[in-house]
Amino acid sequence: MSYVTKFAEGFMGLFQEGAQTFIGWMTSIVPVVLMLMVLMNTIIAFLGEERMTKVAKASSNNPVTRYLVLPFLSAFMLGNPMSFTMARFLPEYYKPSYYASQAQFCHTSNGVFPHINPGELFVWLGIAQGVEQLGLNTMDLAIRYMLVGIVMNFVGGWVTDFTTAYVCKQQGIELSKTIKLAVD
Repeated sequence: MSYVTKFAEGFMGLFQEGAQTFIGWMTSIVPVVLMLMVLMNTIIAFLGEERMTKVAKASSNNPVTRYLVLPFLSAFMLGNPMSFTMARFLPEYYKPSYYASQAQFCHTSNGVFPHINPGELFVWLGIAQGVEQLGLNTMDLAIRYMLVGIVMNFVGGWVTDFTTAYVCKQQGIELSKTIKLAVD
């Protein structure tokens, strides 16, 4: 009977620990995420969809803006998964590469900008807790992770351009490299 009791206590302890963590989030990270989401929606409301369209269209002209600027702006302003919708402004040829870069950016920026990918915030918070227990600064880690991520997201996007070209050639498919928008 003592085994059953200990198991039940341990089982309930798991949920009590989870509840304490949740309450900690409610007084720390949740308000920050909420305020960042309000800021994001305010910026989009001020800019308007037409200006957002122009930014995306201009970003599609070269790899640096396509895989560094556009993923950052769309992730910061729209969050995950809405940031992927900016690909609608890109030519068909660049959509796979944009997706590759954007998917990685939503992960690597989560420590600095938690509103971008709140669904996976628990991963970052778990890592951050271990770093804090070592007496280290979590923002240092978050910034380093984001900076390395930005470089790797760019490389991933650009490499996917070459992969797309290879697959198109192999399959005999030609994807458009020009933008066709109704908002011109």
